[in-house]
Amino acid sequence: MDNYKISDKKLGFGLMRLPKKGIHIDVEQTSKMVDMFLEAGFTYFDTAYVYVGSEAATAKALVQRYPRESYTLATKLFVTPAHTESTARRELSTSLRRTGAKYIDYYPLHSLNDKNFERFDKLNLWDFVKEQKEKGIIRHYGFSFHAGPELLDKLLTEHPDAEFVQLQINYADWNDPKVRARENYEVARKHGKMIVIMEPVKGGALADPPEKVKELLKSADPDASYASWAIRFAASLDGILAVLSGMSNVEQMADNLSYMKDFRPLDEKEREIIRQAAEIFHETNSIPCTACRYCVEGCPAQVPIPDIFTARNKQLVFGKIDEGKADYDALAASGPSAADCIGCGQCEAVCPQKINIIERLSECSENFA
Repeated sequence: MDNYKISDKKLGFGLMRLPKKGIHIDVEQTSKMVDMFLEAGFTYFDTAYVYVGSEAATAKALVQRYPRESYTLATKLFVTPAHTESTARRELSTSLRRTGAKYIDYYPLHSLNDKNFERFDKLNLWDFVKEQKEKGIIRHYGFSFHAGPELLDKLLTEHPDAEFVQLQINYADWNDPKVRARENYEVARKHGKMIVIMEPVKGGALADPPEKVKELLKSADPDASYASWAIRFAASLDGILAVLSGMSNVEQMADNLSYMKDFRPLDEKEREIIRQAAEIFHETNSIPCTACRYCVEGCPAQVPIPDIFTARNKQLVFGKIDEGKADYDALAASGPSAADCIGCGQCEAVCPQKINIIERLSECSENFA
């Protein structure tokens, strides 16, 4: 872990859910958010080759406006769209061109899971990132991960030179039997790896949690935002390089900076509140979709799966039956509906949350009929 720029400023700016102006990223608002972030002393920015428009927006809002040494930039190599070793390798040169960055500080192999991890070996991508580090094109390499602790232990044993791991960690997933966040965290720390945390607010679900969770958190601290509890939980863990928050507007940036600029770890009383919140969260029948949209890209029927699940969650989590139905009807009027799912399973193969998508879409179709 030599040469790491470890800082007490643990908040990272996740550039996946940037503000939009129409169908395009709002570069003006993104630039203001970048300014606020850097002025508060934070430096870690996280984008990816597959985040549509994100790398180009990063160039305009960050790279073209600030000295290269004033921030750290992460982007990622995603194996799914790469059919050959050469196309996979070209992702890095494309990312460098899009961002305009002279080098990449943190370059994880993106979204390793039970179904795709062998492809990274087959395409010699572990050797590729080592070569790029030796050339100085990337400074640190690791991988982001969406599977269980057994595979994580295997990968870190076989690739001890991986310098960091990016893991999904939040209080709702900490003891979740599918995500197994706590177990993954413990495996990474056992191997001495620094951790970048993704989805600390679970795709926004913990920023707008079920009503019982809201009541619990407000009774404990009326002035704290719901998101602050989630991000502080993640940042309170040991060995954290960055906690990525996918902020979508200036207001979210201001809120995150308000409690992370002078970060205070959770105390024992607050940890107990979080434990209770997690229990309440798991009593709901919500669909644990984080709207990463990996499922949509390869869907042959082009079903807008995350949008359908958002409409259904309005009913399941918040009891907004009519509003959820109205949202679904609007989706169905303009494109494919849940009933158009052909059950091919492509979505389930790539879902980081391991949702039984076919089954949940069938449920949505029946409930919205």
